[in-house]
Amino acid sequence: MKKTLLLILSAAMVFAACNRDEKEERKISKRNYSITKENAYNNLFMDSMSVADYIVQNEIPDSTARRIISFYNNRNYEYAWFSPDGVSEQAMGFTSLLNFTDDTSASLKKLHRTMHEYIGAENLKVTPANKSVLQTELLLTENLIHYTKSNFKKGYVKRKEIEKFIPYVKEDAVEQADSLLAELKKQKKDFADINKPYKLLSEQLQTYLQLEKDKRWMLIDGDLKTFKPGKNSPIIAAMKQNLFMMGDLSAEDSSGLYDDHLVSGIKSFQQRNGFTPDGKVSDKLINLMNITPKQRIKQLLINMNRMRWLPYETDGKLILVNTPAFTLRVTDGKKEVFTMPVVVGKEGHNTTIFSDMLTTIVFSPYWNVPPSIVKSEILPSIAKDPSYLDRNNMEITKEVNGLPEVRQKPGEKNSLGKVKFLFPNSFNIYFHDTPAKALFDKDVRAYSHGCIRLGDPAKLASYLLKNDKSWDDTKINAAMNKGEEKFVKLTEPVPVFITYYTAWVDDAGKLQFREDIYGHDVEVTKKMF
Repeated sequence: MKKTLLLILSAAMVFAACNRDEKEERKISKRNYSITKENAYNNLFMDSMSVADYIVQNEIPDSTARRIISFYNNRNYEYAWFSPDGVSEQAMGFTSLLNFTDDTSASLKKLHRTMHEYIGAENLKVTPANKSVLQTELLLTENLIHYTKSNFKKGYVKRKEIEKFIPYVKEDAVEQADSLLAELKKQKKDFADINKPYKLLSEQLQTYLQLEKDKRWMLIDGDLKTFKPGKNSPIIAAMKQNLFMMGDLSAEDSSGLYDDHLVSGIKSFQQRNGFTPDGKVSDKLINLMNITPKQRIKQLLINMNRMRWLPYETDGKLILVNTPAFTLRVTDGKKEVFTMPVVVGKEGHNTTIFSDMLTTIVFSPYWNVPPSIVKSEILPSIAKDPSYLDRNNMEITKEVNGLPEVRQKPGEKNSLGKVKFLFPNSFNIYFHDTPAKALFDKDVRAYSHGCIRLGDPAKLASYLLKNDKSWDDTKINAAMNKGEEKFVKLTEPVPVFITYYTAWVDDAGKLQFREDIYGHDVEVTKKMF
């Protein structure tokens, strides 16, 4: 078998067309030598023979081996899942998706552990000499091929499209959009047909591509004093035109009058950008309106790529958190059950992109303060005020390596509020209540140390326990206020996906944009365009 595989690999990598018929050649993409370190997406390359070694050592079946070779030929053996700076966004997304499968094999569990170590590592640097990363890279690609074969409807995601799931070369954004939309139009069956969020965003991409080409969009450059009721100005007319082209005004309006029609358009725009729709023009509003169509095209392409890693045709309960939207969404199959506002990690304490299973509810929880917070916040506070622990209902349980272990007792002052929800993970992230309710009134809600605070935790607890006859809302409320920690194991764990979308189409068909709170869009933009 090894001899056969080596022959296949050798033929594929040098692409010896003279020894193969036309049908066989179509199964493997030609090596794309145009990709270089200067224009590569990830700017990290492997030796082609390392792919051959992996295939032989792991006795990969011929059909999968051809797919792997073709995948890397298309990338000129550029890494797909890692860059010199560590784990790529696509690797995080696909790892989350793999966690949602029914595969419980030891090899997949090991892959998850390895990926969580890499994702959680600080200042991870990757070089081709790192054999462990290389093995993980190739294992992820092998799993991508298996996943698409097992989970996508036959004929909707072809080999060449899978090879484009992960960007591999920098291109002009307009050219990328043109090429992608032309491909979607040409194909009778396509990934967009089985991924509704992706399809909806592709339709918006067409709108913004046309805006870029028409050159009718105008920069809004005016003093805030101009934007007052009753004022009349060419800049107001320009704002109306932009709002109409973006779908925020229902009818075209060429007048320069600041009137109720303009106010309605401003409110729509504010709502689509995650702000309280008060209809007032501010510097922030003008800055958002001045994001050019080309910039929006980049944002749409980035988020379409992210949507490739959404769960495919889900059944049953699912909890989705979109970090930039500060929103938790509960669905059951294709039906939305409810949404609620959340508070996520502040800059420097980013909420990680990952997935896991929510298994446990903890009523009246203790808060075991992470060592990093004990060191950076608790100890300095104790030094300033010896009564700090007592005032905050905290206690030291023991000391480890010279650092005290601190926990906060259940009660009104507890930072986790009255309930928390566990989906065990290596990032120590979970959902919880909070006594700081005022934060939910803010439009931008990035204030935590990484965990996710819920706007209505009792509602989530009630939903998760609705099929458990031993619990009702009265008992849930009592447990939340008892002041005695109680763990409740769910009979049916629920998948949780922590995602990062700065653009999507909502259930009302409105295109939503959000601020790139962690700079992920900025980093991908540097690599992709």
